[in-house]
Amino acid sequence: MGPRGSALICGYTTYHKLVEESLAELKKKEDCLLCPTGFSANMAVMTALGSISSLLAVGRKPTKDERIAIFSDALNHASIIDGIRLLERQQEAVAFVYKHCDMTHLDFLLSNCSTEKKVVVTDSLFSMDGDFAPLPELVELRRKYGFLLVIDDAHGTLVCGENGGGAPELFECENDIDISVGTLSKAAGCQGGFVACSTRWKRLIQSRGRSFIFSTALPVPVVASVHAALYVSRKEEWRRSLIWRHVQYFASLTKLNITSPIISIVVGSEEAALAAGRHMLRSGFHVTPIRPPTVPPNSCRLRITLSASHSSDDIKRLVDSLAPWLPNKHGEQKFSKGHAEQSYAVSSKL
Repeated sequence: MGPRGSALICGYTTYHKLVEESLAELKKKEDCLLCPTGFSANMAVMTALGSISSLLAVGRKPTKDERIAIFSDALNHASIIDGIRLLERQQEAVAFVYKHCDMTHLDFLLSNCSTEKKVVVTDSLFSMDGDFAPLPELVELRRKYGFLLVIDDAHGTLVCGENGGGAPELFECENDIDISVGTLSKAAGCQGGFVACSTRWKRLIQSRGRSFIFSTALPVPVVASVHAALYVSRKEEWRRSLIWRHVQYFASLTKLNITSPIISIVVGSEEAALAAGRHMLRSGFHVTPIRPPTVPPNSCRLRITLSASHSSDDIKRLVDSLAPWLPNKHGEQKFSKGHAEQSYAVSSKL
C-alpha cells in the first residue's frame, strides 16, 4: 500500500505527484491536489474558502461584511451542500441557493448581494438528472460580477471534450473556471478525488482544507492505477467517442431528449421504483432505483449510466426492458400505478 499517513506527513509519493501533474494538464490548470475521495475534495475546497474570512478577522468571528457569499445550485452534490452548511455554522459564509440552472435567478441574487467576496459553485453534469450546468452563461455572469467560479466536474472528467477535459472543454471555457473539483471513481474507474486550480489556491487548500489535511493519503497502488487510467484515456480516444454514440443510439430508440450518458427515468413512488429495479434485474440489467433522500419524495427514478463497455445490442435490450417506463408517442408512460403495485407484489415474493 505504500506509506500510510496523511499527504503532509509521509503519504505523498512520486506517483501522487505524477497524477497531480497529469490532472493539471488535463484540466488546463497550473496545479492540482489529490484527495482521498471526491467528497473530501469538495469539503476541503469549501472549508478553505471559508477560512479566508477567519484569516482576515484575526482571532474573532468575521463580521457579516467580512464573510464570503456562496451561491449554490439547488441540485448540487451533497458534499458541496455539507461544506456550505459547515461554513454557515462557523459564521464564515452566507449561502444563497439559486433555482436549478436558472441564470436569471442567479443574476438577481448576485445583483442584490453587497458582499464583496462572492463564490458560485455548481456541478457541471448533474448526477441525478443528467443535464449540464449552463457554463457559457455562468462565464458571462462571472465577467459581470467578478465572482470565483467553482465546478464539480465529477461526471464530466474523461467523458466530455475531445481530450476528456470535462464539461469546461466541451463548452470551451476552461480558462474561465477558477477551481475544478473531480473524482477518480467514475470514468477513471479507480478511487479518490482532486482539485485542479492555481498553485496559490492549492496552497490554501493544503493548509486549510481539513478533510485533506487529516485524511490518510491514497495508497500507492490506487494512485498508480489512476496514472494508468489517464494514460489509457489519452491513447484510446475511441472509448469517449463510443460513449457518445451510445447516447445518440439510446435517444434514437426512446425518443427521449437526453444530453449525456446519465439517463434519469422518473417512475414516482418508492414502491414503483423498487418494482422497476427488480424488473430490470430479472431482465439482466443492474439499474439501481434512486430514492429519498437522494431525490425528493415521489420523484424516485431509474438512473442509467452508459459506458464504453456496453454494446449496441446491450442498449437495444435495455430499451426493450425499459418499455413499461418509457413515454409512448403521446408522452404518456405505459406503466400505471396498478402495474407498479402488481409488479411490486410479484417481485416481493421472488
